Amino acid sequence: MTLAMAALVAAMLTGCLMGPDYKRPSLELPESYPSPPGNATSAAAPGTWWTTFNDPVLNRVVDEALKNNLDLVAAAARVTEAQAQLGLAISDQLPSVYTEASRNRVRNSQAINSSAQGMPIQSTTNRVTLNVSYEIDFWGKYRRATEAARADLLSIEANRDALRLSMTAQAVQGYFNLLALDAQIHVAHEGIKRGKEALAMQKKRFDAGVISEYDYQQRSAELDAGLAQLPPLESQQGKQERALAVLLGRSPRTVMNAKVERSSSSATPASPLVAPSGLPSELLLNRPDLLEAEQKLIAANARIGIARAAYFPSISLTGLLGSESSALGDLFSGPARIWSFAGNLTQPLWGAGRLNSQSDVAQARSDQVLAQYKNAVANAFREVQDAIAAQRAARDVFDIETRRVETLTKTWNLAKLRYENGAASQLDVIDAERGLLEAEQTRIEAERLMRFAMADLYKALGGSRDAPAT
Repeated sequence: MTLAMAALVAAMLTGCLMGPDYKRPSLELPESYPSPPGNATSAAAPGTWWTTFNDPVLNRVVDEALKNNLDLVAAAARVTEAQAQLGLAISDQLPSVYTEASRNRVRNSQAINSSAQGMPIQSTTNRVTLNVSYEIDFWGKYRRATEAARADLLSIEANRDALRLSMTAQAVQGYFNLLALDAQIHVAHEGIKRGKEALAMQKKRFDAGVISEYDYQQRSAELDAGLAQLPPLESQQGKQERALAVLLGRSPRTVMNAKVERSSSSATPASPLVAPSGLPSELLLNRPDLLEAEQKLIAANARIGIARAAYFPSISLTGLLGSESSALGDLFSGPARIWSFAGNLTQPLWGAGRLNSQSDVAQARSDQVLAQYKNAVANAFREVQDAIAAQRAARDVFDIETRRVETLTKTWNLAKLRYENGAASQLDVIDAERGLLEAEQTRIEAERLMRFAMADLYKALGGSRDAPAT
């Protein structure tokens, strides 16, 4: 037993790890993010980045989503499962110890044993043992398996964080989409109100014979055109509200009668947010989805070592210590003591290319994950640049549309004044109203896209993972 324990300790101390050790792939990264465009605010995204929109109702909506979203609940369960899988992998590195107790009573055939003098026909055996089994991880098979399981856990945790970031962006954008639809419905109602007032005025003029029936019907048709805009907008509003209710993890009954709280107006930061000037671009590698991709690469690399370790002998040790007797009273006496110790070595000799194929499979999977990781990194930098450009364009469009609404408001007022003084036709007024309504709707859409672009940039930067606040 002493020699066996010494051999076990020596094997554990001299054990090696098969397969390549992980090293982060070399990537040609830009030195830093580009300088902020125009008057952009150079600040990193805080952990609760959605609070920069200065909307307390939005903050409550996001908090509800983070607490109740069912996809996040499932992601948390996957993390728990991965933690248990890591525990299983760690346990494979340690000895297995268990106890066993048995009592057997046997009656032999008297016809067969009749010639054996003094042999009992019936016998009883009582047995209690402590059993130990252990496979020496000489080639690092189980250590590599633990390394892979730990990487799997970190990958799933990163996936949960990426899902959290994506879900938060969806909640923010869904909320702003709902606000935009509210504003568009309000503008449509205002247009209908103006149309009804104008139609009522034209009805009086028609009854007095001041205008023709053509002018009256023209104004009536314009009112109907405004009324026709409402049903599609209200349908989209209900659809968006139900979708947001599902995202918030609400019950089916609540979803059917979805009513998501929102503010009457939401302030947008005066300046867009971009990556701080001079911020090292390597920080983007801490984005959740890139962390997930890298941990998958680490796990695939470790599994190459598992496959290579299969080429070498498997050494296992088993032993037991206990007592065995025919009478319970003698079970724990000195003469009843039993023990055994055994070592087993298994060396693969021929398996029709199985081991080679297993090694090739592990290497090929690692190559696939490496390509996916490099592609994910390239896409991450593309998304940041796209988000910066989209935010700048959205801000410019919003400013232009704001000026356009102001101009067309003046045009509409002048058209009404000219019509009342007989210097313009009713068609001029209608055209001015149409242009103003279209400009107001377009401005709302531009504001929505501007907010969407800000959320996309926060998401591209990894939320709270991109950098410390500056």
